[in-house]
Amino acid sequence: MSGRVLLDTHVFLSLLAEPKRIPASMRRSIEGADERLLSVASLWEMAIKNSIGKLRLPMPVGEFVRSRMKALDGRIIAISARHAAAVEALPLHHSDPFDRLIVVQAMLEDARLMTLDTALEAYRRAAPSGQGKKRR
Repeated sequence: MSGRVLLDTHVFLSLLAEPKRIPASMRRSIEGADERLLSVASLWEMAIKNSIGKLRLPMPVGEFVRSRMKALDGRIIAISARHAAAVEALPLHHSDPFDRLIVVQAMLEDARLMTLDTALEAYRRAAPSGQGKKRR
């Protein structure tokens, strides 16, 4: 596989802690991608979960994510106004705001979303109306 992949938060954490939980085909897609991306929304989600005790990281979340993305030869992508505004047009297949933003980012950044969340599969069929490929 080539191209770009955007890891959702769960896949990112599982890939690091329990890679066997990720299907082999997904691991191959991630390994074979030209670019491995993680949304800053995932960093934000992990920071919240770490601060309330739902996640335990061995170091501060920013340091953890930067070091792990470096090890994966990946990069963190920012949330743009375009990304945030596109969430409005996204059908309500899923209510989690982090996941909805990550879905939109995958669509607008021409990246294949790597997720284990079956509720997000419905988004693979259509981009938000009025949203196309990333403008340069």
